[in-house]
Amino acid sequence: MTSEFDETGGGTAEAPAGPAKPRARTAPKPVLPSAALRGATVSAAIYRELRAEIVSMRRKPGEPIVEKRIAQDHGVSRTPVREALLRLADEGLVDIFPQSGSFVSRIPVAELPEAILIRKALEEAAVRYAAAQATRSQVARLRANLELQREMSDGADAAGFHEADEAFHAMIADTAGCPGFWTLTRQVKVQVDRYRLLTLPVPGRIRSVITEHTAIVDAIEAHDPARAAGMMAAHLDSLRASIGDIRENNPFFFSDRPEGAGA
Repeated sequence: MTSEFDETGGGTAEAPAGPAKPRARTAPKPVLPSAALRGATVSAAIYRELRAEIVSMRRKPGEPIVEKRIAQDHGVSRTPVREALLRLADEGLVDIFPQSGSFVSRIPVAELPEAILIRKALEEAAVRYAAAQATRSQVARLRANLELQREMSDGADAAGFHEADEAFHAMIADTAGCPGFWTLTRQVKVQVDRYRLLTLPVPGRIRSVITEHTAIVDAIEAHDPARAAGMMAAHLDSLRASIGDIRENNPFFFSDRPEGAGA
């Protein structure tokens, strides 16, 4: 056997090396959010929590909001709490007084009629479309929701009834093929929701609402847009008509000043 020599003739050449083994890849280090982003996220969470508590009346109009306590509960500084409160102040849900603190805003009674009228226009349009094209399955969903409303009423669950009521109106917009109508409605009725929750404990009120809702569904099932719109208008007009009585029974919860006008 002949030997292979190196280029200098001084010995055998080394056998060529095998293919190089690939280096093990290290997992990329997780990218941690910046402090600013974390702060924005916490602020948004606090905003959503406070907003839900105010709109649901778990925080009552005029009630003080203690920044320090909220910050401690969330394990954060007071900065994201203040940012959340500023957003709520822009929506007319919080009043901020530099020398006194922050308070849940009272319900601006002067704003309610206009908000109800805007809601009425949007929901009348939605229910007309719903009545024109509702399918049997869509009507069945609405009737199932009516049954849920009755169950909440029988159980004296005002909060559960309110959720079922909200779902009912959202279903009408979906049936109309215009879910955006309900999105717009929700934006304009924030103060109305707070006022409306005060109407639910009135004896017979929830039963009346269910009767009005049933009449709306009957008109939708009959494919009668004009009747459906009329029933919806009557339903929302009854809400507007109750403002004086509810305010008289809960005077501390209401304010005569326009929203955002200060103390």
